[in-house]
Amino acid sequence: MNIVLLGPPGAGKGTQGVVLSKSYNIPHISTGDILREAVKTGTPMGKKAKTFMDKGELVPDEVVVGIVVDRLAQSDTKKGYILDGFPRTLKQAEALDAALEKIESGIDMALYFEIPENIAIERLTGRRVCKSCGANFHIKNIPTKVEGICDKCGAELFQRPDDRLETVKNRLKVYELQTRPLIDYYTKKGILKKVSGALDVKDLFKVLSQIFSDAKLA
Repeated sequence: MNIVLLGPPGAGKGTQGVVLSKSYNIPHISTGDILREAVKTGTPMGKKAKTFMDKGELVPDEVVVGIVVDRLAQSDTKKGYILDGFPRTLKQAEALDAALEKIESGIDMALYFEIPENIAIERLTGRRVCKSCGANFHIKNIPTKVEGICDKCGAELFQRPDDRLETVKNRLKVYELQTRPLIDYYTKKGILKKVSGALDVKDLFKVLSQIFSDAKLA
């Protein structure tokens, strides 16, 4: 099963991607991670990406698609994969499909995590990160024993700039603008499934497992 995860920040894609990866023994592939890895290891596409990154420019779609396809060609993806964070735009989705078609592959399902804006905002603005060990907490969902202090190492927690209210609102607005055409694109292909990102991890996993079973992807 080749899956694409779609949804705004705070919808739980990353968390669910990890759970699904472990349960179905297929890799959870984050675009940001593989881009950094390609640059670090100096792959041909990684070198191309580095020339743009060194100049502070956005990496062009064709290079990002090339890096993604290189990753999808690795042996651990034979049973499938979960793409998280890509594609982000209609142009990227079309380029990805074209590249996969050349290797006689394709996306089986696009999962769209719908979530009310107020819940996404609460999840994101409530996140706190340890300055020392990088552990993640949440003031409501995963509170620390002592407010503002990491349970693991005792260092101070902080709120990432990305998780401040105005930034979060802007991130959600940008995602909506970028993603709406993707929802239509995968709907027309007949492979889009909508799920509630507001559910807790276990309940959402049950929903997804049933969707995979019904679609005979698991």
